Amino acid sequence: MPKVGNWQLGREMAYPYEARFPERQFAFVFNINRCIACQSCTMACKSTWTFSKGQEHMWWANVETKPYGGYPQSWDVKILRQLQEADPDGQIWQGADLDQRFGPYGEFKGKTIFEAAETHFDPESSRVLGYLPTDEEWNSPNIYEDNPLGKPGVRDRLDPKGVELPVHDTWFFYLARICNHCSYPGCLAACPRKAIYKRPEDGIVLIDQQECRGYRKCVEACPYKKSLYRGNTRVSEKCIACYPRVEGTDPESGGVPMVTRCMAACIGQIRLQGLARLAEDGTWAEDRQNPLYYLVHVAKVALPLYPQLGTQPNGYYIPPRWVPHAYLEQMFGPGVGQAVERYKHPDRELLCVLQLFRRDNRIIFRYEIEEGPLIYEGEYRGRPVTLYNDTVIAFGKDGSELFRTTVEEPLYVRSNAHANSI
Repeated sequence: MPKVGNWQLGREMAYPYEARFPERQFAFVFNINRCIACQSCTMACKSTWTFSKGQEHMWWANVETKPYGGYPQSWDVKILRQLQEADPDGQIWQGADLDQRFGPYGEFKGKTIFEAAETHFDPESSRVLGYLPTDEEWNSPNIYEDNPLGKPGVRDRLDPKGVELPVHDTWFFYLARICNHCSYPGCLAACPRKAIYKRPEDGIVLIDQQECRGYRKCVEACPYKKSLYRGNTRVSEKCIACYPRVEGTDPESGGVPMVTRCMAACIGQIRLQGLARLAEDGTWAEDRQNPLYYLVHVAKVALPLYPQLGTQPNGYYIPPRWVPHAYLEQMFGPGVGQAVERYKHPDRELLCVLQLFRRDNRIIFRYEIEEGPLIYEGEYRGRPVTLYNDTVIAFGKDGSELFRTTVEEPLYVRSNAHANSI
């Protein structure tokens, strides 16, 4: 197989095709610390794209409870076990240096799902390590919801250790997921029909419905299980990143690039979606005032989901601060410790960028900050805290201002005439 550069792994890896990159790549950051599993994103996607016959099991967007939940059930545990069996004791990272442009999380020494398939998969024609979920594993999109890891609680009594940060003894968290529109998609690599492709304008991964013959190789190969087979049409379908909205051709957009339906519906304001500029080698080009670039490459609080799989996913997550780091590291890589620490103690710029999450339906291409007055001085876990009411301004593709917001959210007091209107 050809060799391609994977900046998340810090090395070259084997992939069935030569590397090709769009000028801009669809990408997103989810802040897990804010997710409340309201499922607004799930239902927004469902009511838009997968409400027809044969799509009953299709949840292109879903929110699952970790550590036990998953849709399909145990999708991540199964693929990690397969990698471990293919490369025993090889799943390790070395030399993490978050200031590097290539390989900030270090070099991954183990095999990816593409490399492991060369020696540990049958039939020989298979290009990607993977598996087909059973029908039962597709049955319960909310299995083990709100089930924590830890000892059972006592009714009407708080756990004396489980109520304090930084790490809880009893814990769970919500993992919101959509297709990661990977730079090296497993689904694309596995398709014998070459029916799957990345759009050159934004890197969104799509399935050509005319070319697909329903072999389900994409379902088998996608490690995140975001390619799904539709029985009544006998073709596969997947998240299309609401590309009419992203490209500005949706009737609602008025020609302006907009965020996807799941992003727009997010009540918890956990989501920030946009387009990252790419360099010729597939790394992110310098774009200092793009909020996605800032979160991933400057503040370094946003990390890829299971980067060791080798797909170079374009979905990034701000890890939950209350979860044991060992669990988070196998999910997001070696950058977890620093990411959590920086999120717990944000600097002035990070506080501003966090205000951009889900404040508008239009895609933010650039931001600026106007400094504001001092509003708070104090101490947090032994460290001094200074807050300023800065204003962050968001700009669109054409450079025009989209909106502006402040660090200190305004307080609205309901008048007496409407105090009990509910």
